[in-house]
Amino acid sequence: MKIAVLKEIKKDEYRVGLTPASAREYLAAGHTVWFEPDAGEGSGFSDAAYEKAGCVPKSRAQIFGEADMIVKVKEPLPEEYELLREGLLLYTYLHLAANPKLAEVLLRKKVSAIAYETVMEADRSLPLLKPMSEIAGRLAVQEGAKYLEKPFGGRGILLGGVPGIQRGKIAILGGGVVGTNACKIAVGLGAEVTLLDVSATRLAYLDDIFGSSITTLYSTEANIESALSEADLVIGSVLLPGAAAPKLIRREHLGLMKKGAVIVDVAVDQGGCCETTRPTFHSDPIFLVDGIVHYCVANMPGVVALSSTQALTSVTNRYGLLIAKHGLEKAAELSPAIRSGVNTHRGRLTHQAVAGALGMQERFTAM
Repeated sequence: MKIAVLKEIKKDEYRVGLTPASAREYLAAGHTVWFEPDAGEGSGFSDAAYEKAGCVPKSRAQIFGEADMIVKVKEPLPEEYELLREGLLLYTYLHLAANPKLAEVLLRKKVSAIAYETVMEADRSLPLLKPMSEIAGRLAVQEGAKYLEKPFGGRGILLGGVPGIQRGKIAILGGGVVGTNACKIAVGLGAEVTLLDVSATRLAYLDDIFGSSITTLYSTEANIESALSEADLVIGSVLLPGAAAPKLIRREHLGLMKKGAVIVDVAVDQGGCCETTRPTFHSDPIFLVDGIVHYCVANMPGVVALSSTQALTSVTNRYGLLIAKHGLEKAAELSPAIRSGVNTHRGRLTHQAVAGALGMQERFTAM
């Protein structure tokens, strides 16, 4: 196969879909690897490093026109829509539940799109989402702490406090990978942490891990309202694979919160778990609604591009190599995880949760 990597054009996105090292794995398997000049610049990988690995520079038009599979990080943007073509394999994060326009384009163009975020193993783990969720969870506390500072509209709270004063309070909605990693950093800072989840089993696990360092609560309306009213920082980390995030924080809930409190909505890629969420960028990451600071950057790990790229490519190559070796249909037959990652194929939606979230159940066909 002709495998290609593009320079990401999403604002403030510095990651890249293939490093020179990960490209060498495709080359060693007998494939050709093309790269767009400056594709790895944001992550610290020079064109010379790609060429040394054996990759060939190609223009964006050549890549879209001739490559068999494009390996990206973020979803295609509107200026790339007309470059998409029938039969192209697109391997990237898509988050179609929050992007019906892109879904329509992929269907119209008959692109076979494999979404990192819906590749699911038999144990229901999401191996291609996990490393970015780990990074986003840790960043959520780091960024939340920053925007609690007074110049940004925050309450002026030091989350860890100092002797003689009350520590800051953090509420984490969702105890998955993002929530667990946010918990690690929050506990390390010395903040008071409350974590809410709908799974009693997960809450028991987190209670075993963190012990008396955190308070675990079952996620009910009453407990959410109580946690919001007390928190200085709220981290939204709810995930329904392939589907839109549930709106756990509604507009009226903001009135319960302390003025200058911060919401970091890590679920923004899936539409956000806060009703007032709208996507932002690293260069302008926050906005205020009813006196509450909202941080809703849709590509949080992109700000630590080198770490994120290395973490991402360490897990994406395994599945990408299988697709390149066998072709998508055979790879999906051999690997249920890959099959679950296919969102569109030959003009049909092939992921049931995505089809449901988009209201396009009639266009769903199992892979």
